[in-house]
Amino acid sequence: MTVTPGKSDSARVGEVAEPPVTDGSILVEGLLTGICGTDIELVSGAFGSGRLGSDHLVIGHESLGRVLEAPVGSGFAPGDLVAGVVRRPDPMPCPACARGEWDFCRNGQYTERGIKEMDGYGAEQWRVNPYFAVPVPAELGELGVLVEPASILTKAWEQVDRVGARSWFGPQHVLVTGAGPIGLLAAMIARQRGYDVHVLDRVEDGPKPELVRALGGTYLTDLGQLSVVPDVVIEATGAGQLVFDCASLLPPAGVMCLAGIHPGPATVDVQLDALVRQLVVRNAALVGTVNAGKRHYADAVDVLLAADRAWLQQLVTRTVPLSDWPDALVREPDDIKVVVDLRA
Repeated sequence: MTVTPGKSDSARVGEVAEPPVTDGSILVEGLLTGICGTDIELVSGAFGSGRLGSDHLVIGHESLGRVLEAPVGSGFAPGDLVAGVVRRPDPMPCPACARGEWDFCRNGQYTERGIKEMDGYGAEQWRVNPYFAVPVPAELGELGVLVEPASILTKAWEQVDRVGARSWFGPQHVLVTGAGPIGLLAAMIARQRGYDVHVLDRVEDGPKPELVRALGGTYLTDLGQLSVVPDVVIEATGAGQLVFDCASLLPPAGVMCLAGIHPGPATVDVQLDALVRQLVVRNAALVGTVNAGKRHYADAVDVLLAADRAWLQQLVTRTVPLSDWPDALVREPDDIKVVVDLRA
């Protein structure tokens, strides 16, 4: 799965060299890789960079593979399922990277598999350093492809907990905006925590409403339908007006975690002074989150293991063979999570 960084519509099935040993001592057979908005932006040429001196980038950062070779003492053996961490710390390292918090890198010199200066996991074979390899239990099987997107949400909830801990914090009601993979996984974790969950999305039919109801949540198509005051908002759309509207709902000491990025620039006419006043007076907080650290991947495995398998399977709505992988970039009406089968 290759693109030419900075060039639009360059998605193709490309011949690439064997994965270099410098990528890691574990050799992996690629099984599946998930497609998300980041991949669509990479294909559009909006951002992305390949290895130094290379004119292409192997994309794919949501990974699942099977170990082919692993050194003794690595903690892995042939046949093990594995996912790869996306981000790598910068070589300096900055204070955050030096403490293992590379998802908070301060100088921007980090690298990312399939995004920034490193080839990704969208290949028939790839290598990974044991430190950046995440063991996927056999009972998860192919649902292990959800580990990386789930790690974004385990980090989001960690951030909510940390910010909420500045005061007494006993959330009951959670609002999730956007019923894509990120929003649905956020709602799943909220239900595992015992919260009352409301999910807002524009889609009125298809699998999304039923998936929310199957969790025991309430599905909304208009913010005016919300009947509670949300203690926590997980915002997974990045739509400016919706961010503003949801922030306005926060109660005293409420927390809103921004986990979505809108695909294009937009101008929103809002009364920002009024919102700032409300946030200040209510001691409410907005926090942004992106990517994940190593511990969040382990947490992601735990929440996926705790989930209903039949429910998780419904998140993967379409599988595309590697030979036709650009088809995965075109969204179909009922798509939630689209994955590419790297064996086909």
